[in-house]
Amino acid sequence: MTQILTLRSHIMPETLVLPTARIAPSILSADFARLGEEVRNVVAAGADWIHFDVMDNHYVPNLTIGPLVCEAIRPHIDVPIDVHLMVEPVDALVPMFAKAGANVITFHPEASRHVDRTLSLIREHGCQAGLVFNPATPLDWIMHVMDKLDIILLMSVNPGFGGQSFIPGTLAKLRRARTLINHHLESGGQPIALEVDGGVKVDNIREIRAAGADTFVAGSAIFGKQDYAGVIREMRQQIALAGQLSA
Repeated sequence: MTQILTLRSHIMPETLVLPTARIAPSILSADFARLGEEVRNVVAAGADWIHFDVMDNHYVPNLTIGPLVCEAIRPHIDVPIDVHLMVEPVDALVPMFAKAGANVITFHPEASRHVDRTLSLIREHGCQAGLVFNPATPLDWIMHVMDKLDIILLMSVNPGFGGQSFIPGTLAKLRRARTLINHHLESGGQPIALEVDGGVKVDNIREIRAAGADTFVAGSAIFGKQDYAGVIREMRQQIALAGQLSA
C-alpha cells in the first residue's frame, strides 16, 4: 500500500510535470444498503482511493458516517481510505479513524484550535495528514505547517451535501496551491498531494487536472452511473489530455 501513497514530482523550468493522478470515489453517493459491494465494485473498476466524507451536523449542516463504517469496509478493499473530517472538534476522532483503518486524514483548519498539533496527532497514528480549504478559506493557513502536510484538499463546493456544481473560482486556487507545493519541493520539502472535492465530472476533470490537481474526489459522477469502470476510464482519458491545456 505504501507505493500507492507515494507521490512523484519533478520541477522543470516553465514546465509543470504533475504527480500520477488518483481517482477517489466518495461513498457519500454510494448505495449504503449494499456499501460493501459498492466499494468492492468501484475498486475493481479502477478506483485508487476510497473517500469518506465525515459530517457532524455541527461544522457542516449534515450528518453522515463514523469510524464504525470505516472499520466495516476496511476488510473489503486493499486501497487507501481517505477520510475527510468535516467535524468540530477534530482531535478525538483522529485515533478512532486511524484504528478503524484510515490511511489519510484531512481536516478543516477552522475546526482545530491547534492546527500544528492536530497534524502531528494524525501522523503519530500512522496516517498521512492534510488540511482542507473551503471555497472562501485562504491558503494562508499552510504557510507555517508545510513540513507536516502530506495532502492539501481544496473544496470546489461548499461542504455539507453531495451532488453540487463545481465552483469555477477553484481553478485559480488550485494553480496557487500547485505553485506553493512546487516551491516547497524545490526547497527540499516532502511531496504534498493536491486533492479537489466537489462537482468533479468527466466534462471538467481535464481542466481541473491542468490547474494542478492530482487527486480527484468524485461522488455522484461515478456512483450515479451504472458503469463505474467506464466513467473512471473516461476520467483517466481526460486527465491524460490535460497537458494540452496547461502547455
